[in-house]
Amino acid sequence: MKIVVLDGYTLNPGDLSWEGFESLGETVVYDRTPEDKVAERIGDAEIVFTNKTPVTRETTSVCKNIKFIGVLATGYNIVDVEAAKERNIPVANIPTYGTDAVSQFAIALLLELCHHIGEHANSVKKGEWASCADWCYWKYPLIELSGKTMGIIGFGKIGQRTGKIAQALGMNVLAYDVNKIPELESETCRYATLEELLEQSDVITLHCPLFPATRGIINKENIGKMKDGVMIINNSRGQLIVEEDLRDALNSGKVAGAACDVVSTEPIMMDNPLLQAKNMIITPHMSWAPKESRKRLMDIAVDNLKQFLSGNSRNVVNPR
Repeated sequence: MKIVVLDGYTLNPGDLSWEGFESLGETVVYDRTPEDKVAERIGDAEIVFTNKTPVTRETTSVCKNIKFIGVLATGYNIVDVEAAKERNIPVANIPTYGTDAVSQFAIALLLELCHHIGEHANSVKKGEWASCADWCYWKYPLIELSGKTMGIIGFGKIGQRTGKIAQALGMNVLAYDVNKIPELESETCRYATLEELLEQSDVITLHCPLFPATRGIINKENIGKMKDGVMIINNSRGQLIVEEDLRDALNSGKVAGAACDVVSTEPIMMDNPLLQAKNMIITPHMSWAPKESRKRLMDIAVDNLKQFLSGNSRNVVNPR
């Protein structure tokens, strides 16, 4: 059996091992695969793994030996799952592997907005503290979170974990989700309507999937309902935000600060509106990437394949 990994570098730049796959068959790993080389590199392989390299209807029709497609991520829109289903090819993803990493990163983004630690550290290295007339200084307003309200749009596992950390910091949590779990409510955490969340939150963080109902949920109209000076965090999906509207709100001061680990087009385009926004932090889609999280992802991917080879199915997104 031949296994091809089309774009393995992001998952494993060298600090992990492919031995789990190698124990199951001949394994060929490419760091990256251009779209015009996908079919050629798959060739006669039975097993294909991809992270962000598209596997299209054309590819599955040309590479007739494919029996299983594994996605090395949670999102699987880069695979034509219907075309795969028509050919009885299961497509399996990794639904839960980065809960701790992503929620931790959301809070890290928030704390950076509140304290600008990186900027102040760079200021010290440039000699500004050594030459300062006073014994201390700060270049931005500093924000204490205790007593403030975090609104979490999308209260699944990552949203819940983010909410727990926020409560540990002394914050109150308003959660908006279609599916409610009443036992999660407490004195410091309750469900709210979207309107209530927008109006009452000091910080709004996004942890919802990208659906038609959530696409562009942070837009001019909804920003207008928010408190003046609100902060916005997004390390879920870039398309949840209308980037032009957030830019304008940041530049006007309506939104005091925002931090995003995701944008609408990735890698980011240099004409992205958020690059022209004040008080904006952008990181390169790295929330998921601690070694522990990537190791967990790889282990689940190997197990997905083992389950398939034993005649079972796990995490299949296009069941027959």
